[in-house]
Formats: sequence, structure tokens, C-alpha cells
Amino acid sequence: MRRTGPTNIVLRKTIRALYKIACEQRANIWRAVAEELERPHRRRRAVNISRINRYTEPGDTVVVPGKVLGAGRLEHPVTIAAIGFSRTALEKIKAVGGQALHILELASKNPRGSNVKIIG
Repeated sequence: MRRTGPTNIVLRKTIRALYKIACEQRANIWRAVAEELERPHRRRRAVNISRINRYTEPGDTVVVPGKVLGAGRLEHPVTIAAIGFSRTALEKIKAVGGQALHILELASKNPRGSNVKIIG
């Protein structure tokens, strides 16, 4: 059976835009994120706030190629870009002064992908 990729139209447009930015800017980070997003839903990343807290420092910028979940604590402000956020994750990010963005927002702000970590 032929692999078709995601059926979610918004996700398909996001993947296509990330490949375009990666090609234009020669930024392999966006290509890697797009490839992760092309995975089947059952293999897509889901990252808890506690893991982001463990592997980041205040002011870091993080990309999660999947969904951010709210288990654990976030103790410092971080900018997090992902496809989706749980309600508790959004509350915890906002409570410490962090930002929650869609991946395309971060890619348009930082097309070269400099100082961005992929967690997941």
C-alpha cells in the first residue's frame, strides 16, 4: 500500500511550507522538523513540560515536532513552538512568562533556525 502522509490539511500545508523555508534558507533544522511531522500519527512526538524544563535554560527556543503535554513543572521562561499544546501545558508556559507558538510562526521569525533546539 502506498504511503500517503498526513490527511490533515493544515499539517500538510505546514510541512510544505517548512520544506520551502529549508530549501530557500538552506536551514536543515526545518527539513528535519518537516520529516518528523510526516510520520504516522501513532509515531508522532508528544513531549511533557518536565522534559522541556530539564533540557533547556531560561530564554531558550525549542521546537517540538508534535504536541506539548502538561505533565511536570516549567521553572523558567522558554519559547516553545509545536503543532499542538494541551490546555494545562499552555497555562504552565504562560504562568512562567514563556511563549507558545505554532511551528510556522517560529520558522517565519527565524528562517535560518539559529539557536533553536529540537526536543522530542
